[in-house]
Amino acid sequence: MILHLGALAGRLSIPVGRASRMELLGATGALLGITLTALLSSLLAHSAFPFIVAPLGASAVLLFAVPASPLAQPWSIVGGNTLSAAVGVAVSLTVSNMAIAAGLSVALAIVVMIMTRSLHPPGGAAALTAVLVHPSATSLSAALLFPFLPVALNSLILVLVGVLFHKISGHRYPHSAEAAPASPSQRLAMEDIEAALTTMGDAFDIDPADLQHLLLLAEQHALERTTRTTPDNKA
Repeated sequence: MILHLGALAGRLSIPVGRASRMELLGATGALLGITLTALLSSLLAHSAFPFIVAPLGASAVLLFAVPASPLAQPWSIVGGNTLSAAVGVAVSLTVSNMAIAAGLSVALAIVVMIMTRSLHPPGGAAALTAVLVHPSATSLSAALLFPFLPVALNSLILVLVGVLFHKISGHRYPHSAEAAPASPSQRLAMEDIEAALTTMGDAFDIDPADLQHLLLLAEQHALERTTRTTPDNKA
């Protein structure tokens, strides 16, 4: 039972459709992305803060390992991190209790990211980092600068490296869904996908258009498989 659960957890932790080459590319991209972000940011970042913030490590995982994710797109990375850091600064300047400020900053960051369509998980870490850093900030002006230097600067450099890296490696980024193939049965439409997602009531890390494309391709393969007339299949 333990081995079975361990194997299941291992499968669930890997995005569907991954290949070993993509894993190596993702690691290489993260290496280049974080290194260049750190080097370039160190030239411009405000001396009161680190030249690179920890949430960028999580942003790099999304950007280079799952670049098709809606959570890994440029606006999500730059907007999500920057806006969340700004929320963290605002909370840190108005709430003195550290525990309450920590929880409130992350909660409000989620709300702001959803409202601005910039949902990005590392944004929660950016908001929390702002709360942890700013009580020791040297001045109000330095605190107000934090969302821009280093957070926005880090995020922008990372995205630019990601765009170049994915272009060189032959992948589309920013990601856009391909045109869906025709449905063999003419029964599966986007409205069906949206209705099914609504019925399930959960949020999934995939664009509905990508999901439709995947399901239609699966339907085509299923139709081809079931209509084969080779002796082996008859057996």
